[in-house]
Amino acid sequence: MEKPTKNIHEYLAQFEDIPGTRVYTAARARKGYHINQFAMSLMKAENRERFKKDEKAYLDEWKISDEGKAALLARDYNKLLDLGGNVYFLSKLFSTDGLSFAEAVSSMTEYTFPEYRDMMLRGGRSPEGNRSIKANLAAAEGKK
Repeated sequence: MEKPTKNIHEYLAQFEDIPGTRVYTAARARKGYHINQFAMSLMKAENRERFKKDEKAYLDEWKISDEGKAALLARDYNKLLDLGGNVYFLSKLFSTDGLSFAEAVSSMTEYTFPEYRDMMLRGGRSPEGNRSIKANLAAAEGKK
């Protein structure tokens, strides 16, 4: 019996089809390495103090792209995820800013924090419409 083979690129492309989700793959890990190392540096009090004193100067010590630095300064967490940031590493930045994980994550959605909290307490988002970008587009085309 022949063992089926799977094209790794086809397999990984499936992860890009989940609406509103960025799966943390090896490619994203490589892309966001310096952003994540910066975030982990905030585990040390002295680094948090230096960062808070002059965020731009502290970021300039890291090999982070200008786009990444701009996203960090703007606290654009969705952009940081696109650039390879890992939400668990970025949580060090949330904490440095005095935000809870849930508060920071709510800023990545269309909800205010109270709306996000209530939605999560009700069991989270409905899976309807949140399973496949391609299926959503096909369904929208079928309605035309």
